[in-house]
Amino acid sequence: MIALELIRKNPEEIIAKYKRRGKDIDLTEILEIDSKRRVLQQEVEEKKAQRNKVSAEVPKLKKEGKDVAPIIAEMKKLGDEIADLDKVLNEQTERINYLLMCLPNLPDDDLLEGGKENNKAIYTFGKKTEFNFTPKSHIDLCKDLGLIDYERGTKLAGNGAWIYKGDGARLEWALLNYFIDTHLSDGYEFILPPHMLNYNCGAGAGQFPKFEDDVYWIDKKSKDSKFMLPTAETALVNMHAGEIFKEDELPKKYFAYTPCYRREAGSYRAEERGMIRGHQFNKVEMVQYCTPAQNKAAFEELVKKACKLVEGLGLHFQLSKLAAGDCSDSMARTYDIEIWIPSMQIYKEVSSVSTANDYQARRNSTKYRDSKTGKTEFVCTLNGSGLATSRVFPALIEQCQNADGSITIPEALRKYMGGQEKITKK
Repeated sequence: MIALELIRKNPEEIIAKYKRRGKDIDLTEILEIDSKRRVLQQEVEEKKAQRNKVSAEVPKLKKEGKDVAPIIAEMKKLGDEIADLDKVLNEQTERINYLLMCLPNLPDDDLLEGGKENNKAIYTFGKKTEFNFTPKSHIDLCKDLGLIDYERGTKLAGNGAWIYKGDGARLEWALLNYFIDTHLSDGYEFILPPHMLNYNCGAGAGQFPKFEDDVYWIDKKSKDSKFMLPTAETALVNMHAGEIFKEDELPKKYFAYTPCYRREAGSYRAEERGMIRGHQFNKVEMVQYCTPAQNKAAFEELVKKACKLVEGLGLHFQLSKLAAGDCSDSMARTYDIEIWIPSMQIYKEVSSVSTANDYQARRNSTKYRDSKTGKTEFVCTLNGSGLATSRVFPALIEQCQNADGSITIPEALRKYMGGQEKITKK
């Protein structure tokens, strides 16, 4: 959530920042309500001060034997006026909070403006795989080797679903174990959060109210119902909602494994086939809480960790710095790790590393106490996939395929597969 003081102080600058995202944001209603609310707030405070002053004099007047009935009647009337004004004030506050919750985050100043056409690759690992044979797609390889059952997955859950089987299930689990062990060795705390979350989690993460229809609701959508988490970030960034850290407790580093549940599962385009985009997929997510002074280092650490995971598999990928308009609404900056899918001749994102600055913390009131001033300030929250398997898996299958149709298992995964070096047709 954007601080109201920033909008109040320089609305033109805020509007200009949103234009860099490609968004035309009208702040008129927010400013008008804020102006009216401040006038009304002053009026209410003056009336309350008057009531308190007069009420304090009543016992004295009674003691002096004076008739206080007219004064009490007047104070009752004043109390009714205050109650009416408080009701209007609460309505104005609720409206302005809703409008603020709908505003996207402000992009960092160094991001290029515009959309994905202005994303810039800033690092590349390895080279595009060159084959001396006709390579197959991951879909054909997975069918030939009995790794994935797409047809029965569709039978069970419809389009955008699949079943891991045999060595495919073992390879998926090996990837997850590799990710988990790496994060543990880096000192991150392992979390297994609930998969069903309450409304406040979506609001605190910046996904609600705007993207309420993008998640699976357990029952009828309302602020009292639960939804299936679209990413573990939604849970992790709300774990400390309403809490105050000691400054020396930061940065706080977590990671979680969960399936992710998404209503949108892509289209029937070739680049969305197979496992590239589905309604449910596995992901290990990293999250950090930190002070603003630690924000830059935390971001760089998460980017490095996500890259390290793909490098450890020996897979070709590129790291892209996203333009302002391609960052998600709740993020101030994002770098994408994009892995090469040979059969599609395109890069696909397997991790987005982002900082929300204090945007999420303002929404869920997560703070720290400054050790020097003693004042409470909002933390910064960062997240990064470490990693999502549904695109690493097909990239691995395709990049590591051999002329005989087998798959060479990356060395980093072999200990999780009983020392197995290749997947061959049974």
